[in-house]
Amino acid sequence: MACYSRSPVASTRLFPRTALAVLTALNLLNYIDRTVLNAVQPLIQSEFHVSDAQIGRLTSVFLIFYTLAAPVMGPLADRYSRRLIIALGAFAWSAVTLLTAVTYTYQALLIRHTLVGIGEASFVTISPTFVADLFPESKRGRVLGVFYLAIPVGFALGYLIGGYFGTRLGWRAPFYVAAVPGFVLGAVMLVMPEPERGQFDSIGETDERGKVLGLAHNPAFLTATLGMAMMTFAQGGLLVWMPTFLSRMRGYTLGQANNLFGLIIAADGTVAALAGGWLGDRLLGRTKGAYYLVSAVSMACGLPVMVVALFHRGPAMLPGIVLAAFLLLLNTAPLNAAIINSVGAHIRATAIAVNLFVIHFLGDAFSPWLIGKISDRSSLESGFISTVVATAISAAILFYGMKFAPALATPERRLLEANG
Repeated sequence: MACYSRSPVASTRLFPRTALAVLTALNLLNYIDRTVLNAVQPLIQSEFHVSDAQIGRLTSVFLIFYTLAAPVMGPLADRYSRRLIIALGAFAWSAVTLLTAVTYTYQALLIRHTLVGIGEASFVTISPTFVADLFPESKRGRVLGVFYLAIPVGFALGYLIGGYFGTRLGWRAPFYVAAVPGFVLGAVMLVMPEPERGQFDSIGETDERGKVLGLAHNPAFLTATLGMAMMTFAQGGLLVWMPTFLSRMRGYTLGQANNLFGLIIAADGTVAALAGGWLGDRLLGRTKGAYYLVSAVSMACGLPVMVVALFHRGPAMLPGIVLAAFLLLLNTAPLNAAIINSVGAHIRATAIAVNLFVIHFLGDAFSPWLIGKISDRSSLESGFISTVVATAISAAILFYGMKFAPALATPERRLLEANG
């Protein structure tokens, strides 16, 4: 029998919004912590005398262990207290981030990235299931848009914090700033009530989509996951290397590159995260494949724009980067909503763990290293070709996956949600 949390289940309207705010803040810190290093990469290379491939390996090591930890965290969250696991994970990754400030070898950085990956896996695997149980299916696109707003804003703040403090006080200083808030929010999670699992869901335990073994035969889950993996390959590689690309290949200083790219990600990501979720929910009344459709169209439209952004040296480059980033970031909320709605609540954390394993194993655990390796032999521009190919594959898979999307809850259930 599942050993779910014994914490009180809040029933007030205020609780879902408060819980969403705390989880979004933790998600924000999650992405700040992992992005600060990207902002100070050239400073680390200068001190440790390491190659582009070795710098890319830092992100790859983080994501490999993050990916390996996810399948462990998922089943634990389906059985035990989610709030406790989230809190302990926040304490762990914040402590390791703090210790990064006293790291003086490349090998120690590799160990640091390993431990941060394990700590952050506990949050990223579990938190979407917590959010999903706070709101009805028909609102999940918008709600997840708010939650995943933390990704672009966190990336942006990571670049801004890293660029500001790194260039003034040295590359270790930003890690002090990034670490402390995680301890506070982890303590808040310890006293957070836990929502009832699956209280708004239409998929039951007897449904094939409600069984762990059914994931291998669930085309809605599989196509969303594979499409998301290719998207993650492109996003991850570009996010890691873009500031270095701008400073090395396009004439910006490191500070200018971090500030510019950070602001682009913050502005684009804020609008894209909310717009993607809203658009997916809006179209859900017309087609059950709305979340797949929004993501597929944005990835397809992003292809020509990426070519301009990455390979054009004229005045169109900067608008190209802005638009390409918007189109790539538009998909986060719809695709995560598609994953969540494709499975039953009682296996949802396990399904998200499998999803995380696949998208990072096939995606950004590999792409930063690959781009760095190609760059060492040729140029960053050549390395970026792989991200364009991955984007095209993602669009094709998601267009195909539309027909497998599950239907929303019954009309009677929707009426209850609207009146609840």
